[in-house]
Amino acid sequence: MLKLSRYVLYDILRSKVVLAYTLFLFIVSFSLFQLEENDSKAILSLLTIVLIVVPLISMIFTTIHYYNSYEFIELMLSQPLSRTRILLSEYAGVALSLLSAFFIGIGIPVLFFAFDGTGLALLFTGGALTLVFISIAFLASVKARDKARGIGAALLLWFYFALIYDGLVLLILFAFSDYPMEKFTLLLSALNPIDLGRIFIMLKMDISALMGYTGALYKDFFGSGTGVFFTLGIMLLWITLPLLWAIRVFKRKDL
Repeated sequence: MLKLSRYVLYDILRSKVVLAYTLFLFIVSFSLFQLEENDSKAILSLLTIVLIVVPLISMIFTTIHYYNSYEFIELMLSQPLSRTRILLSEYAGVALSLLSAFFIGIGIPVLFFAFDGTGLALLFTGGALTLVFISIAFLASVKARDKARGIGAALLLWFYFALIYDGLVLLILFAFSDYPMEKFTLLLSALNPIDLGRIFIMLKMDISALMGYTGALYKDFFGSGTGVFFTLGIMLLWITLPLLWAIRVFKRKDL
């Protein structure tokens, strides 16, 4: 598996797309820290990139890579290799390349300019979201045989998590505004990794005072050890469950 993952990683790096992604993240991050006198404002600006751009790139790159590697995957299936091993090798190669791009592009400027709890929370969230949306992209790709349909499904999923979900949550909160919904919103945040990451980072920046009673509840929960383990656990579920589902579909799929 390690040898196969190394070949996948080499093939990805040879395309130079990951290098361009790394340079983009590094230039934007370094520029924001240079332009902003307050590091917290730079982190807040980077938050948009981590929550929107990183999941989008992870979804699109993973989906395109899967379909471009389709002939290679079929060749590997003719060898005495299990389907689980092949798909996990593909996942490991993509994950390692995109995580390296993220931690070099954003991690180095953050560790240099904002090496504190907020900066580390940003890096954790970005790395977790990268893995989450790689898993979701593999699931969408494996389930759709057609390349256009697979890319379209990946984009629709990103659009749902990044934009539509927030509107649905606001609609629910507005419809049941007469009821105590503070604890229920904790459950809603777990259903969207982007929302969970946003809350986790914003509370590290101590913006909860602007969120009223709900913000105080978030602060008490996510600021505690239980909240940290809750975030880690939910992110781990978002990484593993779509990947396990993709492996199950891939094992049964007639290629």
